[in-house]
Order: sequence, then C-alpha cells, then structure tokens
Amino acid sequence: MLSLEAQTTLGGFELDAALEAAAGECLALAGPSGAGKTSILRIVAGLHRPDRGRVSCDGELWLDTNAGTDVPPEQRRVGYVFQDYALFPHLSAWRNVAYALPRESRRERALELLDRLKIADRADARPHELSGGERQRVALARALAARPRALLLDEPLSALDARTRAHAGRELATALREADVPALLVTHDFAEASLLGDRVAVVDRGRIVQHGTAAELAATPGSAFVADFTGAVVLSGDAHPAEGLTRIALDGGGSIASTDTAAGRVAASVHPWDIAIAPPGDPAPGSAQNHLHAEVVSITAIGNRVRLGLDAGQPLAAEVTDAAIRDLGLKRGSRVTATWKASATRLVAL
Repeated sequence: MLSLEAQTTLGGFELDAALEAAAGECLALAGPSGAGKTSILRIVAGLHRPDRGRVSCDGELWLDTNAGTDVPPEQRRVGYVFQDYALFPHLSAWRNVAYALPRESRRERALELLDRLKIADRADARPHELSGGERQRVALARALAARPRALLLDEPLSALDARTRAHAGRELATALREADVPALLVTHDFAEASLLGDRVAVVDRGRIVQHGTAAELAATPGSAFVADFTGAVVLSGDAHPAEGLTRIALDGGGSIASTDTAAGRVAASVHPWDIAIAPPGDPAPGSAQNHLHAEVVSITAIGNRVRLGLDAGQPLAAEVTDAAIRDLGLKRGSRVTATWKASATRLVAL
C-alpha cells in the first residue's frame, strides 16, 4: 500500500491532498494543467519536500516531516516515467533500461523487460530511431527494471499522436496490471484516466475534489467542475420542484427537468451521447421530457461518431452518427431540437 498526506504551498494555491493506492492498483490523478498532480508524484518520489506530510509504501516510512524522516529518492525504489520519457539519446534501448541496474546480468534483465513489453527487437535502437510508442515502452521498462515498490507515471501518453495513443494505452494498462505494485498516474484526460486507472482522483487547485471509479464519477459528479471534466455538458439555472420532478429554468432561456432533487442555483449535467437531435419543432419520439431549440455552430468528426456543437442559449453538445448528419442535412447554422430524458440529467448545487 502506498499512502500520502501532504500540505505545501504551490505558486498561488495550497496543495492539501491525501491518497492511497494498493499493490496492483493504478490510481489516476486527473485534472487540468497546473492543478498540482505532478507535484504529488514528486513528493512521493522524494523530489519535492512538502511543508507538512507523510509518505509510506509497503510498510516503510519514506517521509514524515513531524519526525524529521526523509528517505532520499535513490533509496525509495520508485519507478518514474517522465512526461517526455527522459531517455538518454546516446544509449540504445537496452542500455537505457539497464542504466540503473547492477553490472551483473543487466543486459539479460533489460532484454527480459523489453521482451515483456514486446519491443525486444528494437533493443539496439537509439531513442531517435524509435517511434513515440516504442520510446514510451522503453521508459516503462526502465522504470520497472529495479523492481520498484511503486510506479509513478506523468502524462505517459501525452507525447503520442492520436493514432498511437489508443494502442499504447491498452498495452500500458496491461503492463500496469502485471507490475503488481501501487501506481500513480497523472493525466489531464478523463478518457485516459478511465482506460488506465482502477480509480480516478480528480484534482483541482491542489485538492482532490472527488474520487471513485470512472463510471461513478461520470454517473454522479459531485460538482459542476467534475461534471465538465468527465465530458458532460453543464448548464446553469434555477431549480424548483414540479410535478414529481425538478424543473430548471436555464440561464439564457428554456427549461429542462431532472429526476434529481434540488432547489435554487444548480448546474445540470448531461452527457452528449444521451442527447438526440431532431428537426426544429419535431422532437425525437419517446418519453424524453427535455427539448431545447438550438443552432448548430460546429460539426466535428470523432472516430466513428460526430460531435455537434450547439448554441441553446448556453453551449450544448451532442454526439450522433455520420448517418444522422446526412439524414438531417445538418450544417453550421442549422436549427434543431435537442432532446434527452430527465433521468439522464444530474444536478449539483452551485
């Protein structure tokens, strides 16, 4: 078990975080840039000493500012994958992996790890000869080489192009499960956190504002910030009870309903894939109670689906198929009706 409690000043805000990760578990620290995520990794690694804090791993105390304990980074046996991978450009892949290993059998150990990560055939290549995904696997192999007690990964997929990222993400998820040590992973991408993390801790301005599985965070966001971060559309307005539901008068015009209970100022969230699109004045058939008139302001292909940016008095987004775009003849400036169910609308107080 890796555990951390830390309080320290970071630029314009205070970091105040506590977390735990079990052996074989990956905890994804997700949030916007500058939220303090990488600082948490640096505290665990011993690269940053907080004003107050305690870090322990596998029963060994690494840091206790009250007791004056501060184990040096090189004695903590932490595997660290840096955002840019930080490979030595003049060394081959296997020599990068073997760098921190004892001289005896280090080539054998390095090749074993490269083989496990399916890159042994590139063992003699230097970093500039490797693809982004290959460099990532070499960096991970190096982090695993000394049999670390914990793994720290800082934006491990951010240096990859979109085509490489999905495949590399799946391979990384497998490698993390097989490592069987606590892992902390930093990302600003909720989809990446969902793929790689057994649990996700959302970090904002030095605080863990909500944690749980990715599914739990998406289904029940605890704040408008978390709802927005998980990819939901967030609409603000004033809520009041109405006929067994909650009715929200939206800022900018229109109203929607939710099965959640709330009163006063609220943020209403709904996921783009829960929103159906129909011609104006002709809402999609079914029991959905929410209908907003909107104008299409953008059309963006995302894989095998299309995201519509809408202006409904507030920004709105819907995800539909390419066939739906063609059937409805949608283009920028088209008027549509956006429809979704009250049960798909989550409410949090503002």
